[in-house]
Amino acid sequence: MTSAENATTAAPDARAERRAKRIAKHLTRFAAQHGGSAEGVVEYVGAVATRIVVVGADGAWGDQVAPTHAVGLRAAELAGVKVHDTFEGELGLKVRTGAYEWKRMAGIQIGG
Repeated sequence: MTSAENATTAAPDARAERRAKRIAKHLTRFAAQHGGSAEGVVEYVGAVATRIVVVGADGAWGDQVAPTHAVGLRAAELAGVKVHDTFEGELGLKVRTGAYEWKRMAGIQIGG
């Protein structure tokens, strides 16, 4: 492999790592603001994106979107987010919903 080919191969990996680090900063900040830790899931949104849903130690939740599943997993790893296979069970029970979510859910149910 020539050095030009090697540089071309390394460029996407370097770009993916930069993206993962940028997302990880947001996840780390979220965890710090919500009890010092977070756990979550990395789920496919479609063919072109992945959603990282995190739940803080205090039950607050948030999300970030990554361009690929691999970038999402790497961002979670860099941020120290424990990744679950699904959003069910213990993880789902930790989510604390507020008035906004309840109002929004009720609005959807009654057509609002």
